[in-house]
Amino acid sequence: MKTCLIVDDSRVIRKVSRHMLESMGFAVDEAGDGQEGLARCEQAMPDVILLDWNMPVMSGIEFLEALRRHPAGAAPKVVFCTTENDVGHIRAAVAAGADEYVMKPFDQETLQIKLQIVGAA
Repeated sequence: MKTCLIVDDSRVIRKVSRHMLESMGFAVDEAGDGQEGLARCEQAMPDVILLDWNMPVMSGIEFLEALRRHPAGAAPKVVFCTTENDVGHIRAAVAAGADEYVMKPFDQETLQIKLQIVGAA
């Protein structure tokens, strides 16, 4: 079973995303900020990470840069899930190592397409 870590400070987004992912057959874990997300990755590196941009403690971009420096951090497919939709943010996410980008709010079909694009669905 593929694993997914949802890193988002919104409990509602984590709950909705968890439901979508579990219905697609993923085992899901959650983190409320980037620092907590890195700690979860230290315990068990997931196959996929859904990552919010704007979070307290450690932003999504800071998390992604730290993840990609980790010895096993190149493995997870990272999909940024955010309200930030300008070209500058998208370029920064890709430059930091994001595999794909999805705008909030998103539905299960959109998420599944993004996961197929990165080879995780």
